[in-house]
Amino acid sequence: MIYLDNSSTTQVKAEVAEKTVNAMTKDFGNPSSLHRLGLNAEKIVKESRAIIAKAVNADPSEIYFTSCGTESDNTVIKSVVESGKYRGKKIITTEVEHPAVLKPCEWAEAKGYTVIKIPVNKNCMIDLEALEDALDADTLLVSVMAVNNEVGSVMPLEKLRELITKKAPQALFHTDAVQAFEKTELDVKKLGLDFLSISGHKIHAPKGIGALYVKKSVHVPPFMLGGGQESQFRSGTESVPLIAGFGEAVRLAEADKAARIKHIRETRDYLKEGIIKTFGERAQINSPGDGVCSILNVSFTGCRGEVLLHMLEENGIYVSTGSACSSNSKKKGSHVLRAMGLSDDAIEGAIRFSLSEFNTKDEMDQVLKTLKEVVDVHSALLKLQHPGKFRA
Repeated sequence: MIYLDNSSTTQVKAEVAEKTVNAMTKDFGNPSSLHRLGLNAEKIVKESRAIIAKAVNADPSEIYFTSCGTESDNTVIKSVVESGKYRGKKIITTEVEHPAVLKPCEWAEAKGYTVIKIPVNKNCMIDLEALEDALDADTLLVSVMAVNNEVGSVMPLEKLRELITKKAPQALFHTDAVQAFEKTELDVKKLGLDFLSISGHKIHAPKGIGALYVKKSVHVPPFMLGGGQESQFRSGTESVPLIAGFGEAVRLAEADKAARIKHIRETRDYLKEGIIKTFGERAQINSPGDGVCSILNVSFTGCRGEVLLHMLEENGIYVSTGSACSSNSKKKGSHVLRAMGLSDDAIEGAIRFSLSEFNTKDEMDQVLKTLKEVVDVHSALLKLQHPGKFRA
């Protein structure tokens, strides 16, 4: 098996699984309990919180555990909207955000808020002039992803903060950093962030655990009410096993960060160069050259991405046609690729390869060989079935 769908989810590392299981079977106490088992569980939560806080240069008291990146994003947007402390009726985001941001923005629109979606260029880079024009005294929140999940573009968060400070200093600044965490440098102080969302299962931790950074000086109402866990901000008994796994995954990722990112980037570039050499004009690279290390989005002329996905799967190669979280959408085609100005044929023929540290150049050689075979077969069949529409 060659797994190239790491932007959807990752394989849990053995060390992470061990930590998770130990917290289920040994240190299984409720962290709110006062006996030894409870105190042991509380210690695990504190240690994991500290590890994650250090990774983004935050104070541990600014990190709140959630169930996933989606919950973190929803918490920010809904809590800011519901708060009476912040004045403004405008939310600014981009056309290429994850549904975890776009959907709660639609919810805010239904409550009477104005939502401005800033366009992007052909490299999926935010239009800074359009952002500057949109920022004003009525701006409540700016939410822009750190790394695009479909093509890997890295958004210029520092420049965005400069514009926000200049044009709308009262506005709060949030980034969905789910695809950026442990693949880029994230410093909440340097970036001037008020909120940051991350998720465990994108970095070899279990599914069902995420975290949210909230700057100390920012006060918004809690998203979940109940027993007052997570410093009154997110009630409900903490999932100690998942938190333990998340902390361990971050610890491991931080230990070899530079070398790991270098390896992933070199492996991705090897695949990219092989695709260009093998397919020439039959392949269109949609990911920018300076994008995140792990993502390569490619359109194959005269092919349908979903068919290629299943043909590759039959050969033990797992890829994606875009965001897994959008696969059940009734709207056809990637909203990200459409915002970048790609043609319908290019959108239909797009495949996303997303890599991890476990992938190798030897695997990429096998991918290129198999990819050539399936693209040739599929494009030839389509040309026979639809003469004149598809060209080989």
